[in-house]
Amino acid sequence: MNDKNILNNGRDVLRIEADALAALTERLDETFTDAVKLIYNSQGRVIVSGVGKSGIIARKIVATMNSTGTPAIYLHPGDAIHGDLGMVRQDDVVLILSKSGNTEEIKSILPIFRRIGVKVISLLGIKDSPLGKQSDIVLDAGVREEACPHNLAPTASTTVALALGDALAVTLLKMRDFSPEDFALFHPGGILGKRLLLKIEQIMSTGDRVPIVHQAVALKDAILEITSKRYGATCVVDDSGRLVGIITDGDLRRMLERDTDMTNLLAVDVMSTKPKTISSNLLASTALELMEKHKITQLVITSEDMMPLGMVHMHELVQLGLR
Repeated sequence: MNDKNILNNGRDVLRIEADALAALTERLDETFTDAVKLIYNSQGRVIVSGVGKSGIIARKIVATMNSTGTPAIYLHPGDAIHGDLGMVRQDDVVLILSKSGNTEEIKSILPIFRRIGVKVISLLGIKDSPLGKQSDIVLDAGVREEACPHNLAPTASTTVALALGDALAVTLLKMRDFSPEDFALFHPGGILGKRLLLKIEQIMSTGDRVPIVHQAVALKDAILEITSKRYGATCVVDDSGRLVGIITDGDLRRMLERDTDMTNLLAVDVMSTKPKTISSNLLASTALELMEKHKITQLVITSEDMMPLGMVHMHELVQLGLR
C-alpha cells in the first residue's frame, strides 16, 4: 500500500464515522428526552453495563458522567451474576450498551433488573432486538456500516455509542447547572482544578522569604536582598511598612544603562513606584494572567492597606501546571 492509499484509507474511516454521527443527529428524537429526564429525576445512580467493545465505551460513559455531576458506576454482566447485582437499587437507572441487543450475558441479568424494579435504558445497534423489547427506553445507536472493510470490527458503532453517551452526560450537566467550579471539585489534581481552586495564599512565599527593603537603604543593600531571596525583585516599603515601590532586575539594568555609578543611590532612586499587586484570596490563575498581561515575572501580594504579605513568581505558577 503506497502513501496515497494509506492517506485515503484514513480519510475513508473518518468519513464513515462522521456520516454515522450525522445520521444519529438527524434521527435523535423524544426517546433521548425521555432518557435524560429519567436519569435526571432518579434518586440513585446510573448503572452502565456492556461487554466487549461496548463495555469499554460503557466505562468511558461512566467516567464522563461522574466528572460532570451524574453519579454512575460500571457493572460487568459477568460479575453481575456472581454477586455484583447487589450494588443495584430500585432508585437507580440502568443504561445498557449493545450492538446486537442479543448478548447472552446481558439477557441473563435483565430478568433480575425487572425483579429489582429498576428502569432500563438501552443504547442499541438494533432497536428491535430482544434487549430492545425488554427495555423501558431504547436509544437508536445503529449505523449503516462499520469503518472496518469487512463490516465486522465495531468502529463507527462504538463512535456513535460514545457520542450518544456524551450527549446524555452533557445534557444532564446543563440541566443541573453544573459549573466549571463544580467540575474542578471533582478534578482537584488536574489543571482545571488548579485553575479554579488554587488560591494565591496557598502558594505565595511569606515571612522572611519575601524580599523587602526600606526605601532609604543603599542600592547595594537592595541588590543583596534581591540576590538572597531569588525572586529577581524586592519590595520597597516606607517607615510604616507600606509598599511604595519595587526594584526588579529590569529596573537595575535600565539604571545601569543611564549611570554605572551606584555609590550614592538609594532604593527610592531606582524603584518603580507603581508595582503590580494582588490580593491573597484571588486565584493563582488570576495572578498568572496578570503577569502575562503586563509582561512581568513576579507579583507582590498585599493587604487592603498595602502592607506586603507575600510574593509569587511566574515560574512557580508554570511549574504547577497553570499555563
